[in-house]
Amino acid sequence: MQVLSLNSPGLEQLDAPEAEVLAREVNDTLGEAIRRHPTRFLGFAALPTASPEVAAKELERTVQDYGFKGAAINGHIQGRYLDDTFFWPIFERAEALQVPLYLHPTPPPQAVIQASYVGNFPAEVSAQLAASGWGWHIETAVHVLRIILSGAFDRYPGLQLVIGHLGEALPFMLPRLDHNMPPQLTKLKRPIGDYLRENLHYTFSGFNYTPNFLDLLFQVGVDRIMFSADYPYSSMSAARNFLEQLPLSPVDKQRIAHGNAEHLLRL
Repeated sequence: MQVLSLNSPGLEQLDAPEAEVLAREVNDTLGEAIRRHPTRFLGFAALPTASPEVAAKELERTVQDYGFKGAAINGHIQGRYLDDTFFWPIFERAEALQVPLYLHPTPPPQAVIQASYVGNFPAEVSAQLAASGWGWHIETAVHVLRIILSGAFDRYPGLQLVIGHLGEALPFMLPRLDHNMPPQLTKLKRPIGDYLRENLHYTFSGFNYTPNFLDLLFQVGVDRIMFSADYPYSSMSAARNFLEQLPLSPVDKQRIAHGNAEHLLRL
């Protein structure tokens, strides 16, 4: 069984009226595919995030009408981030429905690309540096930290996010984040690492690298890691082979392969 979702850039870079129309069209198309193949497909909704109240209603509609298991949000919304309380009706509804939000990478805002990723190297190198070579992942990590630091998880403690690529570099930085930004500074109820361990889940997403996986495992524990293949951009067989060779017990492999997802998605 696969959980399907609309790929980046999704609807996040569209103005609200266009996004609202396309969200319903995309979700109805996916909903019909799920109805035709109920044992093969599940869905994450596409949301018109530029219109948060409409997005919250669309999330609820897809969960109720089609049995969707959450939503996929493709990064920033025309340069605005989900730490902005403007978007929190989406968080509130996801928590109430007990469904996760998958925060997927998207290219950084153009001003960030120009400032940080255009340099003394060819344009094609700049494009890759700003995207899957580096920028996508750092952009998503910063987005997650902004959400945490905004107090969103203190307001909505049941909210669950999913991120890919073995944590978008956050596991490597987790101890440093706790050390340099303690609750005395952030005014949060818990250390940053607690949110990363209790409000986030992590997938492979084509990052078939054993040392990186082990760092994620040591930082957040096996119950927070889920198999994914990033298909069609990465090989399904390569992802499966990576899972099989991990230095884990059969029980832990089963948790990662399907058990953790079954628990999170309430299957």
